[in-house]
Amino acid sequence: MTMSKYLVYTTYGWLALSGTLHFLIDVVSHVLRGKHPPGPETTLYYGLNTAFALGQVALGLLGLFLAWRAMDVVTALPVQVLTLAAGLGWLAITFLFMGYWEPKVNVGIFCALALAALLLR
Repeated sequence: MTMSKYLVYTTYGWLALSGTLHFLIDVVSHVLRGKHPPGPETTLYYGLNTAFALGQVALGLLGLFLAWRAMDVVTALPVQVLTLAAGLGWLAITFLFMGYWEPKVNVGIFCALALAALLLR
């Protein structure tokens, strides 16, 4: 297996893992600890973080599945550009709506991996 294929698996695997961890840390743990009082702001907080994490997990798992079954599809230029565009969209969301740095770093790592996979194809 070539380095670029490992990079594709790493890119989508990182996205699925960081999305899962984001959900567990910023939604599940907050609910279990009762960190936010009930109200519209809390609903928006949980909704934003749940949608953010779900999108990451869904694309990450889809990318892993496609890489496993059809690597030539995942390494095609349009798919890699779309993957990088999704990462840049998530990065914009983190800077516009999330005040803490962890999601920014996680998505930044994903964007760097996606860009490396694109350049090494």
